[in-house]
Amino acid sequence: MLITIILLIFTVIVVPFVSFYFGTPLNELQQHVLCGVSMIVAGVIAYCFVIGELSKNNSQVDKLWSVVPIGYVWYMTIEGGLNERMVLMAILVTIWGSRLTFNFARRGAYTWRFWAGEEDYRWEILRKRPGFNNRFVWMIFNLLFISAYQNVLIFLFTLPILSSLANDTSALGLADYALAAVFVAFVVIEFIADQQQFDFQTEKHRRLKAGLPLEHYEKGFVSTGLWSIVRHPNYACEQAIWVVFYFFSVVATGEWLNWSVAGCVLLIILFKGSSDFSEDISAGKYPEYPEYQRRVPRFIPFLKGNK
Repeated sequence: MLITIILLIFTVIVVPFVSFYFGTPLNELQQHVLCGVSMIVAGVIAYCFVIGELSKNNSQVDKLWSVVPIGYVWYMTIEGGLNERMVLMAILVTIWGSRLTFNFARRGAYTWRFWAGEEDYRWEILRKRPGFNNRFVWMIFNLLFISAYQNVLIFLFTLPILSSLANDTSALGLADYALAAVFVAFVVIEFIADQQQFDFQTEKHRRLKAGLPLEHYEKGFVSTGLWSIVRHPNYACEQAIWVVFYFFSVVATGEWLNWSVAGCVLLIILFKGSSDFSEDISAGKYPEYPEYQRRVPRFIPFLKGNK
């Protein structure tokens, strides 16, 4: 796990630096907008670190994951002059963020004590592991990975919206509408996946509390519906959503590979590492999970060897 974390921190520095040199350099307006939103990101990082340390709840980034991208894209859209493509992209991110915020809120993530609420169960497990159980080490991990890396990543995967300022043509075309339809489709599929998981876990815990027979809930994890096609349909859709978002920059610039690619690439790397950690926990917790891993692909449907 430590090697994975070091790799992730390394990539968030190297990938944006390298990708910056692909495609057309940023113009003066893009640089101005980028500088302004970067200051906001720095403030969010500081907030997450300080509140996480004071509250001992390290899911502050999780609470903001679906909220701050909406602020970022609308800030860039307004500063960029409200061109058509940017407005469409900002609306799409608002749809994505609203759905994800709803899903997070119903799990008890938000309370009137804004620093409290549900904490990602993986942080508690990781805090107990050798190396991470040192208070100083955990503080550095909180600063560099939980607060800084994740917030920089959130910022990076919203940056394709800034590519619409690369030239004077901002009128929407057929490709923009097609991408918007695919984006919304992935949001809908992600909603269905999260709902299936929510229903399964809710019923499982209801039966446990009432002392009722668990029946097929006894194995502990959802493996029906979309979860019978891939092990992480919600994660798969989340990655696909931001890859589609990047393709708006391809339409805007005419360049298949441009400087805004860093965000979706890093997100894919993050989900690989995050799902590795989650599956390691699940395999140790649920006896039937290893068989589920052998039988069902991780992210890509019907692809054998997709472990």
